[in-house]
Amino acid sequence: MAGDKIPNIGHLDKPENYKELLKADRGEDCVPCRVVGGGAFIGLAAYSYFSGNKQLEKQQTKILASKSMFGMRSRRFGIAGTSLGLVWLGIYRMFM
Repeated sequence: MAGDKIPNIGHLDKPENYKELLKADRGEDCVPCRVVGGGAFIGLAAYSYFSGNKQLEKQQTKILASKSMFGMRSRRFGIAGTSLGLVWLGIYRMFM
């Protein structure tokens, strides 16, 4: 029968190093891909910052009336931190 013979596959005796496989699989992006990707992150950061602050201004009376532990300053800091993180990702995407 055809299934009786076990093929001799020498490369399966020793598994390949996964680190080398990952290095070989990693491809470099072209410059336009990096610019578009980084620009997308930076654009998202700008949108997040401006729309977040606009929403905070609209909701300021409700936030202050709620006596929440998180006031306006901490919320602005959160929006700025998120935006800075996205800017950092955009710069990393472009140049790293």
